[in-house]
Amino acid sequence: MLRQLNDVDHRLPTLGEAAVDTIGRIEKLFAHTPVIETSDAVKLRAAQRAIDKRAPFHRQRNGIDDAILIEIYADAIAPKAPAGTRFAFVTHNTKDFSHPSASDKLPHPDMAGCFSRVRSLYFITLGEALRRIRPAQFADLMIEQEWHEEPRRLTEITNIIGELIDKVWYNRHQVRREMIEEGKIKLVEKETFPVKDHESRPIQRDFWEGALKSAAKVEKKFGLENLGPWDDFEWGMINGKLSALRWVLGDDWDMLDT
Repeated sequence: MLRQLNDVDHRLPTLGEAAVDTIGRIEKLFAHTPVIETSDAVKLRAAQRAIDKRAPFHRQRNGIDDAILIEIYADAIAPKAPAGTRFAFVTHNTKDFSHPSASDKLPHPDMAGCFSRVRSLYFITLGEALRRIRPAQFADLMIEQEWHEEPRRLTEITNIIGELIDKVWYNRHQVRREMIEEGKIKLVEKETFPVKDHESRPIQRDFWEGALKSAAKVEKKFGLENLGPWDDFEWGMINGKLSALRWVLGDDWDMLDT
């Protein structure tokens, strides 16, 4: 729920007065919602999901936080409640919680036991959940529209940054390699200073040998067909992506060091 509200807050300037009113109604609703603590039993069951490789551990990622969420929900619906009491689990994270081969609106089979047609419902948008549970209050809800994008996880962003750094470094390495082959940069046993202005800075031979080994690892990792050569537009896109993603994580603009 918190991630959902943060997403709405991010989009708020584009939504208009009606949506602002909707946000106010949702906040009032959540203000009366009790905070549920995470018990040791929940943590143990979440860990067992990891051992059994059951969703949300069916993908190659650490799903412990998501596993804790579904186990907390399982505890919440377990006690007998008064007749007419209904529960709802709401998430935009369809990759970890929804059915992998059927409709996103269906829970993953590993979690299906927590849901039913009436008492315990599964939703992938907050708007749909509120309209179903409180139709009179939220029939005009307009914050959801067609938004189904889930923000990228930090691990996804850092993995892409790592890939872009490797590719930028490899391209620069190839430029130096051409300059060495053409005699524009010299290999020396030990780098000495100062370097004359008209000379390109030499590269120490053992450093260059290490760079060659690193380049071979990059070639094996990505394949030569995915390492260029790139035209000016493609090269600009690669550098732009790296700069933008680094900026998102706190670096200054145009940070392209490798």
